[in-house]
Amino acid sequence: MDKKSTDLDTSLDKPYIERSRWLRAAVLGANDGILSTASIAIGVAAGSDTRDFIVFATLAGLVAGAVSMTASKFVSVSSQTDTENAEIEREKKELEEMPNLELLELAGIYEKRGLAKETALQVAREFTEKDALAAHVRDELGINEISQVKPLQSALASGAAFVLGGSLPLIVTIFLPEKSMEYTLYGSAIFSLIILGIVAAKTGGSNIWKAIFRITFWGTLAMGLSALVGHFFGMDA
Repeated sequence: MDKKSTDLDTSLDKPYIERSRWLRAAVLGANDGILSTASIAIGVAAGSDTRDFIVFATLAGLVAGAVSMTASKFVSVSSQTDTENAEIEREKKELEEMPNLELLELAGIYEKRGLAKETALQVAREFTEKDALAAHVRDELGINEISQVKPLQSALASGAAFVLGGSLPLIVTIFLPEKSMEYTLYGSAIFSLIILGIVAAKTGGSNIWKAIFRITFWGTLAMGLSALVGHFFGMDA
């Protein structure tokens, strides 16, 4: 295969990896939106017969959850980005102060990956001549364009996915009959979670049945405990 074909394959693989990463993040956000909002709705519905109260509590949970997820995602990704930037600055300083030692360090990395000592040193020299900082950032620090995530973009995507997922339980509380609402919420939530679990499993190449079992078990546990709390609350009311 010639170099042009190899470059083309790489350019095709990279967007696929990026799409897979964002798809998995969106699925996880929607999963959290469905599960947390449905759990709140089930808990309130189990302890109250008033639709307005159930809808209000579900909407409040949806808004609070979306804002919380957006903020926490922004903070966590920003912290990761700050750490990566600090590591890059440290690496830049080391390259300026001790370039020969950094060259040997890079060669050592390639040698550990299976290259012969002479070959590893030659590869390290060539990468250093082309862009020393980029080589160390990629191969020593493990930071590349695919792994780097923009904090605001990631936060907004997670928040939007949470809202989309959490809208399902909210719609159920608004439009479906109040009688046996807990069961309707549970059924619709579990069905949606299973679909998302299948999508996540296919995207990540993992076992679909394990994903279905996990989401069914933990989803049932979360919503069941919420219903139990709601029943106790209703009894005390």
